[in-house]
Amino acid sequence: MHVYIMRHGDAALDAASDAQRPLTRYGVEETQQMSRWLVEQQPAFDVTLVSPFLRAQQTFMHFSENVPQSGKVETLELLTPAGDAKEVSDYLHALAREGVDTVMVISHLPLVGYLVTALCPEQCPPMFATAGIAHIDYDVTTSRGTLCWQESPSRLAAAM
Repeated sequence: MHVYIMRHGDAALDAASDAQRPLTRYGVEETQQMSRWLVEQQPAFDVTLVSPFLRAQQTFMHFSENVPQSGKVETLELLTPAGDAKEVSDYLHALAREGVDTVMVISHLPLVGYLVTALCPEQCPPMFATAGIAHIDYDVTTSRGTLCWQESPSRLAAAM
């Protein structure tokens, strides 16, 4: 199964609560930049899992402007910043056993880094730039993944 893990775009610091922090204009722009690039690598997802926090929901909304959502979309309470990476990886493993081939996960630090390590035990938790994406090739038979690549808006901009 191909698992794509994305950190939400840049978010405002002021809000009534952490869960209500909206994307900034820059966060929208970097999310759109990454989605335009990713659609060339992976044009669709069987399942998209999104944190319930506002900035992740908005990231998904702007991401979807460039990556058509033909599969199932689910808001998953496990995907908050303090979520349990083992529980999320178990959920992804169950999806793989059901035959799901491609999954997009949109969440937060520190969970996104810990999730990479939960899926790829030999990896240290990587840092994620806002709107950064990692691609993991997950083997359901061995319950282990391989980190194929990690990309960020600034690295894409530098490459262009």
